[in-house]
Amino acid sequence: MNLELARMIDHTQLKPDTKKEKIDQIIQEAKENGFASVCVNPYWVSYCYNHLQESDVKVCTVIGFPLGATTTETKAFETSQAIKNGATEVDMVINVGALKSKELDTVEADIKAVVEAAKGHALTKVIIETSLLTDDEKVVACKLAKRAGADFVKTSTGFSGGGATVEDITLMRKTVGSEMGVKASGGVRDLETTNAMIEAGATRIGASAGVQIIAGEKGKMDY
Repeated sequence: MNLELARMIDHTQLKPDTKKEKIDQIIQEAKENGFASVCVNPYWVSYCYNHLQESDVKVCTVIGFPLGATTTETKAFETSQAIKNGATEVDMVINVGALKSKELDTVEADIKAVVEAAKGHALTKVIIETSLLTDDEKVVACKLAKRAGADFVKTSTGFSGGGATVEDITLMRKTVGSEMGVKASGGVRDLETTNAMIEAGATRIGASAGVQIIAGEKGKMDY
């Protein structure tokens, strides 16, 4: 087992019809394989926290997911609640419509509100939803996330018709420099793709196929 690689994977289960049995499965797999975190919807945060307290596996959750179109106040509250319930990493979705409308102050303030709510308690990853953006918009989104004090930029929710690409990871890394993390998420299902993302500059991988990835097998997307 590649423990160094495992520690870069957020073991993800975000489907709306996820049953408790599936959450139990990813908790167990995360423990057995030494993944960085389990990434789950906010409803499951306290449950995962209670079952992972004796391990090194973190609880990651998503904010404003998957559309990013909730209000800033809602995202900040959701972040505070998630942290209260045991999350130590939050992956927020930017307001894509505001970005495309060039309301850049709004986008930055939206990110900053989550960063402030998480400050001192949780890492903040900003999902820019690359499949919906032009390259210029991707650069702007990354710069806004960096200026707002986020810890990571992240490619995708996996729910908007496209996922991570090597080209996007390369662009995001070039834009944010070495100071921020870059998370590749959406469609990363095998070791070859994972290695390509890491080589391009990714420092975290979001995947439901984490077990298959570290085993060198082909995995199917399950979120």
